[in-house]
Amino acid sequence: MSSEQHLSSRDSQLLVRYERVIAISQQLTSTLNTQTLLRRIVQASAELTSSDAASILLLDAASGELRFEMASNMQSHDFERLVVPLDGSLAGWVVTHGEPLVVHDVRNEPRFFGDVDEETEFKTRNLLAIPLRSHRGDVIGCLEVLNKRSGDRYDDDDVKLLTMLSLQAGIAIENARLFLQSDFMAEAMHELRNPLASIRTSVSLLKRPNLPRDRAMEVLDTLDSEIQRLSQLATEYLDLARLESGRTQLNIGEVPIDTLIDECLDVVRPHAQERGIDISWARNTMLVRADRGKIKQVVLNLLSNAVKYNRDAGRITIATIPVRQEATPFAEISVTDTGYGISKENQKYMFQKFYRASETATVIQGTGLGLAIAKHIVEAHGGLIWLESEPGRGSIFSFTLPLLAS
Repeated sequence: MSSEQHLSSRDSQLLVRYERVIAISQQLTSTLNTQTLLRRIVQASAELTSSDAASILLLDAASGELRFEMASNMQSHDFERLVVPLDGSLAGWVVTHGEPLVVHDVRNEPRFFGDVDEETEFKTRNLLAIPLRSHRGDVIGCLEVLNKRSGDRYDDDDVKLLTMLSLQAGIAIENARLFLQSDFMAEAMHELRNPLASIRTSVSLLKRPNLPRDRAMEVLDTLDSEIQRLSQLATEYLDLARLESGRTQLNIGEVPIDTLIDECLDVVRPHAQERGIDISWARNTMLVRADRGKIKQVVLNLLSNAVKYNRDAGRITIATIPVRQEATPFAEISVTDTGYGISKENQKYMFQKFYRASETATVIQGTGLGLAIAKHIVEAHGGLIWLESEPGRGSIFSFTLPLLAS
């Protein structure tokens, strides 16, 4: 093949890659879900540069730390706990200097931060890193691709293509964050109106000089209940905001699921006994890989809901079994109740924030955030959460966690 023919073929291939960048950029600008957006950027980066893996690290403005937000070569529970130093890492250098960086052999690069490879058991040979910028030009993070597949080195074409993609990616990430904040804030303000209106009414009634004492005590009970509801809403709102923004880091360890469930049952059993609700558990001792506090929050939420939305003299059944999820061993935890049940239409929205099923929204108090928080926590562990329900017969809420031993 002549040099002219080779050049023509190379230019043709490069043109296809540029056209692909344009198509991907259009997809990014129309994506406002942060996790979906980050996943698309990572996938596109690896595809465009023929790389084995890609990752996005973003700068935490509050702590000044550089953290993984998405990576194709890690599980979410791995990258969420890894902090990359600004001083003493290639990504840190890119973020600090605002310039692209190509490393042909990381073994000869003293700035290479090898802790990530040790934690993830991924062996990095070479890499290309590009700064991510906001629409104002501020560096907000770093986009990396690792281990070039075709050939030994990343070349100038790879740098140009990934730079083009990073320009759109940075702005798209910033837009998604702003949309999340404004959308979430609007929903939260809407939900705060009801308890605030009730508190205002209660205070007005208490100001009446001729209000009978027994009526005043009823109003005080209402006031206390609404203040507790407002406090719970604020706490859960902050929890969910941290989870959705990626600021919550998981403290992963070995967790005996039977001990954790016992602790949760100690909390909910008194409320169940008040209503004559029987709780049974087919005990199964298993170790899971999880953040103990966060998973306890999930189990407590599901058990509390099973009591709250159950019928008097109803039943709650807990089951823990080993399963396989994409050939990987997981523990499946399920909570079954004999309550009102949820219609097929409502089931589609139960894990959305502030959503409450129409069957019970007017008769049982709640924030509509518990299941949304549970979903984020479970998925951050690499697990799944779902429900099965039949109106009038009850519901089954189940989730999975990485299994260590049985």
